[in-house]
Amino acid sequence: MSKKNREPKAAKIRDVYVPVPFAGLADEPEWIALRELVPAATAPLRLHPTLVEKYGERDILLATILPMAWPAMVKQDGRIMLGLQRHVQSGDVNRDLAVAILSALESAPGQPVAVPALAGEGERLADVLADGPLEITMQDTFGFWLDEGQDDDPGVRASLDSANSAITPTTKLNAAKAAYWTRMGEKAHIRWVLPDGEESAMDTLSRLHARGELKLGEQTRFAGMFRAHGRLVPVWDLPADDAAESWEEPFEAFTQRYAAVLAETGPLDPDARRAKQGLLSRQLTLR
Repeated sequence: MSKKNREPKAAKIRDVYVPVPFAGLADEPEWIALRELVPAATAPLRLHPTLVEKYGERDILLATILPMAWPAMVKQDGRIMLGLQRHVQSGDVNRDLAVAILSALESAPGQPVAVPALAGEGERLADVLADGPLEITMQDTFGFWLDEGQDDDPGVRASLDSANSAITPTTKLNAAKAAYWTRMGEKAHIRWVLPDGEESAMDTLSRLHARGELKLGEQTRFAGMFRAHGRLVPVWDLPADDAAESWEEPFEAFTQRYAAVLAETGPLDPDARRAKQGLLSRQLTLR
């Protein structure tokens, strides 16, 4: 038997990589934003009807992150919390999350949820959840981790305070889905997970750049972009002292420019092609 044939199945699974794991979900850009951009937020989820028949209605709360980056936890009252930002994962984020939900459904209340490091083939989020828009609640603290009275314990309180200190001020913008203002130290930014395919989004940004229409205002700078789960995320540098609300109108104006240019067809002109090369040189990829 060849060495390849003797290779354990787990090793093969480990190499699987799904570049656009949230494709097809109703709020794909928001799933990406909550995983990559937002420090503290929650959104309720609903089980797929086929699982409701087996497990009954269960309260499930999607969270940006759980204590110690756990993939999932089951509270004493049976509520399930699902963590998006976690340490152990395979190459298919979607499948990992589905397995975490299924594992939580089989776990006793108040007990740790055992989630396999390598999920393997099987159900994905569309198979375990009733898909729909996420009703996101921005959180100022991680107090949503705790049941009533838990923070009376000095050790729990100290741990929670440590986690809260890492939260950067972040505001969800109204002008577009998956757009967030954040302040990091002495800098502020807007980051927007674009809902469009990578090629059309890049061409649109290139056309805008060639026309000098990428900035949000005189005191702003287009910092570049990164790729996250198959979508582009442009980033703008802003004056740190301005409130998030003051950028709603300038950002909405940009979203309208973006939508208008997105509708343009045909090849890029020479200026836009040069602009595209410049943008590509400043692009990073998150995996």
